Amino acid sequence: MKKINIYRFLTVIVASAMIFSSCTKEMSEVRLDPKLSTSSELKELTSNAVTVIGFVVAQGDGFAERGVCYKLAANPTIADNKVIFDRDVSGATFDVRLTDLDYATTYYAKAYAINETDTLYGKEITFTTLPILPTISTVAISEIKGISAIGGGNITNAGGANVTARGIVFAITANPTVADTISKTVDGIGTGAFISEMKGLTGVTTYYVRAYAINSVGISYGEQVEFTTTVDTRTWNIPGDYVEGSYPGSVLANWAPENSPQIKSISSAPDDVEGYVYMANATNEWKIASQPSWDGPNYGNGGSGTLSESGGNMASPAGYYKLNVNAGVTPMTFTAVATVWGVIGDATPNTWNDETALVYDPASKTWRGVVHLTAAQFKFRANHNWDYNYGSTAANEKLNVGGENIAISVESDYAIALDLSKPLDYTYAANRWGIIGDAQGNWDIDKNMTWDNTTKVFTITLDLVSSGFFKFRANDAWDVSYGGELGALTAGGTNLSVATDGNYTVTFDPWGLKATVTKN
Repeated sequence: MKKINIYRFLTVIVASAMIFSSCTKEMSEVRLDPKLSTSSELKELTSNAVTVIGFVVAQGDGFAERGVCYKLAANPTIADNKVIFDRDVSGATFDVRLTDLDYATTYYAKAYAINETDTLYGKEITFTTLPILPTISTVAISEIKGISAIGGGNITNAGGANVTARGIVFAITANPTVADTISKTVDGIGTGAFISEMKGLTGVTTYYVRAYAINSVGISYGEQVEFTTTVDTRTWNIPGDYVEGSYPGSVLANWAPENSPQIKSISSAPDDVEGYVYMANATNEWKIASQPSWDGPNYGNGGSGTLSESGGNMASPAGYYKLNVNAGVTPMTFTAVATVWGVIGDATPNTWNDETALVYDPASKTWRGVVHLTAAQFKFRANHNWDYNYGSTAANEKLNVGGENIAISVESDYAIALDLSKPLDYTYAANRWGIIGDAQGNWDIDKNMTWDNTTKVFTITLDLVSSGFFKFRANDAWDVSYGGELGALTAGGTNLSVATDGNYTVTFDPWGLKATVTKN
């Protein structure tokens, strides 16, 4: 009997559900040679499985078994891995699911069919399984400070695709993600261990941390770890042999931490400790005590700008020092910069070219002076450069580092006081002075005083009547006013008066809070 050779096709692998539905009929008087073919189409390809579709064009005397064989190298046979089609064999189409495959791996596959005498194979095809998410772990948190800590992760498996970003996410709520938190680090690419630094934390606060890794499949996260930041604020003392000579009339004492000037930090930056300390002696020795006692830890000079518990006394010449300590590093570092303060700006005599100097007064612990200011702006600045300067962002008596320029609306002589004695609570006053009251006319309009640089007082000559009263008032407003006894004026004190009508010269000392009223 004449046999006609007809090619048959086998369709394999995932991604498309393409199924051959037509089948060559074998005429009763003709028996076709069995043939197979393999399609390059893939169906339902994943990282560990794929569906292969085969098609019998002609089965000759019939097949006892059909399926798909595969392996990691070319030319797979049934002696390698195979999956048998175990469903209805009456049709031309059959499909099998290859499972337990390795991710991101290239396989070679063929459809096969077995009859009584032979095993037939379709055309060989290849496919590559999809990658998976990276495998990552979160490392334990270390170097926990008030506002910083060190974390990181370890990527042990890229998942068959390049890791294009990695880092950590952290928040005060559990299970932070890249999508819902702005607290994220980006620490390179690829696999392996990495270190992440968390900054800008809040003291005494619990944070939740997860490492993350990104590849073409998506984002994977390590296990969550948590930690709590340390101190909310620090208040440290600066004992030394300088204290009694630098703070006369106070309860402060030499080498007594509990009775020493202090430096502090705030909750938003508990590791940044700062403050101003005046040292009047020609040579001054001092240390830093973390408690108001010698119970420690106490810090001395560790060399090269560092602090050490075993360090000796620091030694500084006379000066008004800005002390800064970075308690967030090991070893801790410090600076002690002598500062001389003044006012600068287009409202001042030297405009923006240089400071007009103020003088430090140990009794009041303020920098002060009287400066003629025009209707313009000024700031406080030290050491003839902009490393240290303060303005008033809120346009009040509170000073801020690098704050806004302070506006002056009325040209006059101003008594200026800069108070840096309270760590991180720096204030100022800029007052022009006048006399208000019906003794000089009325209670609505001040008569302005001018500064006498020789006698170091504000002065004015004016007519006063005995039937009225008067007070000293700052800035044409009642925020600051003085009355009471001329030799010991008090804030908001009682009204002043004269015994007889006449022309008087009146002086006012804004620092000593004394006044004179002399009839001409």
